[in-house]
Amino acid sequence: MEVTYRNAVEPSVRYRIALIPGWVASLAVVAPFLAGVSIPPALQYVPLVVSAVLLGLPHGAVDHLAVARTRGERPDWRAIARVFALYGVVGGAYALVWFLAPAAAFVLFIAVTWFHWGQGDLYALVALADADHLRSLPQRVGAVLVRGGLPMLVPLLAFPEWYRRVATDLVSLFAPDAAAAIAWAFRTDVRTALALAYGALVVATLAVGFARADARQPWLLDAGETLGLLAYFALVPPVLAIGVYFCLWHSLRHVARLLLVDDDATAALENRDPTAALARFARDAAPLTVASLALLGGLYFLVPNPPGSVPEWVALYLVFIAVVTLPHVVVVSIMDREQGVWV
Repeated sequence: MEVTYRNAVEPSVRYRIALIPGWVASLAVVAPFLAGVSIPPALQYVPLVVSAVLLGLPHGAVDHLAVARTRGERPDWRAIARVFALYGVVGGAYALVWFLAPAAAFVLFIAVTWFHWGQGDLYALVALADADHLRSLPQRVGAVLVRGGLPMLVPLLAFPEWYRRVATDLVSLFAPDAAAAIAWAFRTDVRTALALAYGALVVATLAVGFARADARQPWLLDAGETLGLLAYFALVPPVLAIGVYFCLWHSLRHVARLLLVDDDATAALENRDPTAALARFARDAAPLTVASLALLGGLYFLVPNPPGSVPEWVALYLVFIAVVTLPHVVVVSIMDREQGVWV
């Protein structure tokens, strides 16, 4: 089974919307660090802050329409209500975990995001880049683990103190002493073992893909993105690297996926009018983006230790992102099943 609609829009249009901005942004961000230029820590938070209204938070604000559209149906109130219930039950339960066991909630956040960001890149490879080298289920699982590990694991290996600082900011909103429960992850022996295991996985995944590829271009794209992101996350401090990646890599690729299940947006893309397609997405995402920002404001009054500094406010935002990511992963997994991404 092929991913549906994969040939509905010309490859050049797909690449221009979904792939090229992420490549350009990554090169633009890594270039100053290659040249030895430093960026003030306060400015490194800007992309994450901006993601609250630009692509980051909005990319999940169309979930209530996405499943029905993926099935070729018009979203009705029942379909929308099911997604709202999913967010209320799953997101609400996970929010409770943050209050009861913040260290465990943080570890779950990393694990879920690892899977989800790898899941997003798997879709891009299979549906947008026609990656025929990812033929088997084990290969696709490997691709998810490799791609998700780039933003979630590589910063831990390259910038452990930055990573520890962000983790501490998140859990300290609920319990200042909870960060001690995850101190093991920052030990040198643990990071060394993770680096060796992950490096072996990257090499094995790309090697098997090379052996099975009929067309070299998709494999070269996969290898180039993997190695390029490896360098990107190894060189750029995590907060800045994640902020740019979240907006212009992961979120934009998902927005492209949403456009390709929306008949009106797809028609605009076929007519080479991506502006109209993106405007339609913005219209669909606006109501729940505003509602999400209101809920984020409400979370401020619920956490035991409300934020005061910019890093602490960003930590609060990341906790909110964590809470909505879990039900968002369920929605995207349903889309994966409907479109045959894992077949």
